[in-house]
Amino acid sequence: MSKPHYKRVLLKLSGEALMGEKGYGIDPKTVSYMAEEIKKACELGIQMAVVIGGGNIFRGVEAAEQGIERATADYMGMLATVINALALQNSLEKIGVDTRVQSAIEMRELAEPYIRRRAIRHLEKGRVVIFAAGTGNPYFTTDTAAALRAIEINADVILKGTKVDGIYSSDPLKDLEAKKFDTLTYMDVIRNSLKVMDSTAITLCMDNNLPIVVFNIRKPDNLKKIIMGQKIGSIVLKEVGYAGVQKKGK
Repeated sequence: MSKPHYKRVLLKLSGEALMGEKGYGIDPKTVSYMAEEIKKACELGIQMAVVIGGGNIFRGVEAAEQGIERATADYMGMLATVINALALQNSLEKIGVDTRVQSAIEMRELAEPYIRRRAIRHLEKGRVVIFAAGTGNPYFTTDTAAALRAIEINADVILKGTKVDGIYSSDPLKDLEAKKFDTLTYMDVIRNSLKVMDSTAITLCMDNNLPIVVFNIRKPDNLKKIIMGQKIGSIVLKEVGYAGVQKKGK
């Protein structure tokens, strides 16, 4: 295909995606790699927004299990996503990509407040918009934030970059017999509790017919290839014309 398959996309990255092979924190080389991949995609003429998790720094759910009050722990996790957003912004701007960070929690010295119309205007001007601090509310994951922001900005698709090459019946890094699914429905994901995104995020996407592509972000040019229409990773749609994962035992 000579033209991009998608015009406006939302890229969802986990916080772990920024720590590379490190066990914690941010790996500058990995962040620079992510920035280069985003730049190559933007050079196709598409509009891109990004949502980043904060699990490489702090996980609200895990902290809550260890005794920190859940809402407080979630707010701490939101602050971790701001750190990651600023790191990615820095790497993007070093290679000439105009960016804006918009935070759901107001912190004017660091980022713009999230304003939907302003975000869309930035995208139309060719800027990469990085959405930080999740939805700004506790009890909601960055997966849900990604689904919500994608719907709000009228994105064509959510591209979820992971360390595996698609959606599997179980963790392929632990189960050698895990089966990969090229195409699934939202209901397949929910019924079989597949680890794609949390159920709230999947439901939002289903209600708004927003496709989700899960792919390996660590493989160079995968992001660019998906935007150009190549079938890479796994895609979740409203209907695929078959029983999907219900046939996984056959």
